[in-house]
Amino acid sequence: MSGQVEMTNPVDTSVGGMRGHLLRRGVHLSMIGIPYLYFAHGESVADTVGVSLPQLVAGVVLAALLLEGLRLKLGLTVFGQRDYEANQVSALAWGAVGVGFVLLLVPHEAYAWPLIASLALGDPLMGELRRKDMADRQVMVYSTLLILAIWLVSVAQFGTPVWMAFILAPVCMIAEWPRLTYIDDNATMLLIPLALVLLLEPFALVMA
Repeated sequence: MSGQVEMTNPVDTSVGGMRGHLLRRGVHLSMIGIPYLYFAHGESVADTVGVSLPQLVAGVVLAALLLEGLRLKLGLTVFGQRDYEANQVSALAWGAVGVGFVLLLVPHEAYAWPLIASLALGDPLMGELRRKDMADRQVMVYSTLLILAIWLVSVAQFGTPVWMAFILAPVCMIAEWPRLTYIDDNATMLLIPLALVLLLEPFALVMA
């Protein structure tokens, strides 16, 4: 097994066809609200249920994985999922893992916002550009520009180091590109840039 998967039309492989595809895209775009919910309401929700904020995040991720395990055991796919996800961990579950690690390891607006927003907006853009048969180079350029804009907004709003924005934007784009059999790009688009943020953050503290 090569570990790579072939590119297919996502509408053709979505449960529910075009409507399922649109639902999937809508869920993806709605992920941009996760940082807002975390930073604006996370502490109050955690206090209400009597746990710490990291425990709340970890609990949500563990619950998502338990539900995913049950879904896989039953071999189910739900409306909006791809048909191949009946036998492998879904993009939604991988996204939950990636977002959970971001919020646990860099629970700061300067990094959590652009990392999660890059996935929420950048991944659907790349998918739709490919679906329109746009050349790979154009997909790379347009998606990198969008992701760079996201990081530059974070520079202005949350104090993200500007030099990190110019490094992380192309890395986020590249991290979506591999077509791996069992690891969805919802994971790679978060975990690969997250690893780089963790490596670069000590230098950001020195250069501040």
